[in-house]
Amino acid sequence: MNRNPISLLELTNRISCLVQQPETQNVWITAELQDVASRGGHCYMELLQKDDGGRQLARIRGCCWANVFGPLSRRFLEATGQPFASGLKVMLRVSASLHSVFGLSLVIHEANPEYTMGDLVRRRNEILRKLQDEGILEDNRSLKWPTVVQRVAVISAPGAAGYGDFMNQLANNPSRIKFTTKLFPAVMQGASAPRSIIAALERVAEEQGAWDGVVIIRGGGATSDLQAFEDYDLAASVAQFPLPVAIGIGHERDVTVLDWVTNIRLKTPTAVAEWLIGKGEAVLGALMAAGNRIVQFATQRIAGDKEQLAQAEALLPVAARGAVERSKAAMTRAVASLYGLSAVKIEPSRSRLDMAVNTISNATRDLLRRHAERLDASAQLLEVLSPAATLARGYSITRIDGHAVTSVKDVPLGALLEITLADGSFLAHTP
Repeated sequence: MNRNPISLLELTNRISCLVQQPETQNVWITAELQDVASRGGHCYMELLQKDDGGRQLARIRGCCWANVFGPLSRRFLEATGQPFASGLKVMLRVSASLHSVFGLSLVIHEANPEYTMGDLVRRRNEILRKLQDEGILEDNRSLKWPTVVQRVAVISAPGAAGYGDFMNQLANNPSRIKFTTKLFPAVMQGASAPRSIIAALERVAEEQGAWDGVVIIRGGGATSDLQAFEDYDLAASVAQFPLPVAIGIGHERDVTVLDWVTNIRLKTPTAVAEWLIGKGEAVLGALMAAGNRIVQFATQRIAGDKEQLAQAEALLPVAARGAVERSKAAMTRAVASLYGLSAVKIEPSRSRLDMAVNTISNATRDLLRRHAERLDASAQLLEVLSPAATLARGYSITRIDGHAVTSVKDVPLGALLEITLADGSFLAHTP
């Protein structure tokens, strides 16, 4: 056994020489990006290969130096419409490199923008197209939040830091706005998360009348943890949910299918809480402004009324005396006018009234006399024309069955006649 050791640096240099062979330089590979981060213009990431079940088959650190990453990221964004970010499956030209301190990594020289986005993004686009074709993509986004949002159903993992931050932000808001919340627990990452969140949404729907809206929140984490939100069934459930939904499930750079279908997309649970508080503060501000306008108007009105009252108090004694004097003068003038009218109007009218009385009295006597004369003449005429006078002059009245007979034609043979004379009546039969 060779007991003459070499330094670690020498060993890493030897390995580096072995690594830097033509077979490992300027090689095109396909991989999925994870934990992409930019520092000082350089870009660092993890390059992954997974099987269909999501199990990692290979993993290595990757880096892209600033002089390459700037142009590379711009071309990649222009060609794909996506930033060079975690979750993408990419084709890269790389060279293997072993650094004595930082270890083995792949240095990226070029990306092929014609290589389509990774399975995650492709699946996202397929889901969005399906939701669009079904006509439900915009359903939840079109719902309106109430002007005042105070009853909030919360879907999150119990005990999660994001949920704690959200509740703390609501409870300690500076405006002291009262919020009513209820946690509907759900798994927020992993393969079971979509089904768990859908079940929580179903529980909220059972009591939807008690809530103004729903928030789905989780704290930050690796981009790969957000794959649970790239699910068609979950996206369809949120898109068709009858209450508006707000989400805060990651950082600003993280975008999922849920971001395209939900009503409000915010970057973190704290941002969701701030948004809810902001809506309440906007209403409070409007109420305060209205209250201030009412107070200002009332103050101005009271001040004006006080000034008018003071003026009225000063003028009231003078006005009263003036009114009394004017009334006395008016009464004096009225009395004088009445005296004048008595002489001018009343006396002639009285004379005409006396004349009218005499005229009416004479006319009445004449009228009564003429009517009396007419009555006397009528009485005399009636006496002359009465049946008794007629009978006295030798006439008789013949009746059959009580009816006067005026024509011979009316007397049948053998009829019983009642004949009335001046001094009595008798019966007779016709031959």
